[in-house]
Amino acid sequence: MDLLRFITAGSVDDGKSTLIGRLLYDSKNILIDQLEALEKQTKNKAAGEIDLALLTDGLRAEREQGITIDVAYRYFSTPKRKFIIADAPGHVQYTRNMITGASNSNLIIILIDARQGVVEQTRRHSIIASLLKIPHVVVAINKMDLVEYDQQRYNDIVIDYATVAKQLGLEEVTYVPISALNGGNIVDRSTHMNWYEGPSLLEFLEEVPLQNDINLSTARFQVQLVIRPQTADLHDYRGYAGKVISGVYKKGDQVTILPQQLPATISKLEIAGKEVEEVFAPQSAVIHLNEDIDISRGDSIVLSHQQPNVSNELEVLLCWLDEKPLQPGNKYLLQHNSRLVRAMVRNLAYKLDVNSLEEQAIEGGVKLNEVVKATIKTASPLVFDAYDQLPLNGTAILIDETSNSTVAAVLFKQSLS
Repeated sequence: MDLLRFITAGSVDDGKSTLIGRLLYDSKNILIDQLEALEKQTKNKAAGEIDLALLTDGLRAEREQGITIDVAYRYFSTPKRKFIIADAPGHVQYTRNMITGASNSNLIIILIDARQGVVEQTRRHSIIASLLKIPHVVVAINKMDLVEYDQQRYNDIVIDYATVAKQLGLEEVTYVPISALNGGNIVDRSTHMNWYEGPSLLEFLEEVPLQNDINLSTARFQVQLVIRPQTADLHDYRGYAGKVISGVYKKGDQVTILPQQLPATISKLEIAGKEVEEVFAPQSAVIHLNEDIDISRGDSIVLSHQQPNVSNELEVLLCWLDEKPLQPGNKYLLQHNSRLVRAMVRNLAYKLDVNSLEEQAIEGGVKLNEVVKATIKTASPLVFDAYDQLPLNGTAILIDETSNSTVAAVLFKQSLS
């Protein structure tokens, strides 16, 4: 059974938490004790209704204010598929949390209040979806019950958002009219919207194809652990464990170890202790080589005819996640998958207006939630791909050495050397 990771995003009070609660409730993924706790905590008990948003609004501050601050993750399954949901904040100041939740999602559900239509946060979250190359976008037009299930209102919003999608290059966009509060078109089709001929939201989530989201043509593997038991039975055992980021590796393949640029040949492949003839993304595997080479955690094993970028000077897009402004010359740790290197932000070219994608001058450093184009210099070479070509090998984070907190999300553009 495959797994779909998706994130919900939208403006404050668009109904993201209620939507997720409704998905869990109507698909019968709520345990009895959870249901009893909801009935005790709900604010609408007098009306006989359960406040489904409480399933995801886990922080005390969120429950008191009725908003989502942190990214809440929930897990559920149906007979057809497993799901991991990230409920992202709607407030502008928590855009960084939304980026965190969206970074490994296959799909994004952008909620739009049918009364409000496309607003600034709709564009902001759509731009983030575009920057992060999220493969599938669902526009859920919520609160249709508050506009009397008006088909014309739905059509107007679809036309407005289609303009935004075209500007951002979003191609896989699906529109669903819903009422999260009443459960209309969430799990079951709504009798109030017979004019809508598409699937319910859950039906779409169960059927959306994921096969094309995995790159099986470009082979990338980064070493997480060098396995050398050095026991009597396994005295000569030397394996390199990690996750196949993309592509396929086969026994006998000619490979190159990067950044050292050392040639080698795959002698054996293992999965869960059993030898196999090939491994592919996104499997975890152990690679053995014919040659006795000094390889460390963070080194990459790639097919010799499929070379990535190897450089210590990088052109990137940064999404700044820290309260303290970024200034050119600041030094950080850069974490790229399992490779950790020292890095310095050398210069800042411009910042992107998240509402229009226009390039703007940077004044007074880079502030929280701003997206900028920058140059990063690393202490040792990095093995990477441009994000728009291979997203899983095209991202990193910057870490403050003093506080050990993540201060920026990094999207690689290209090398400068």
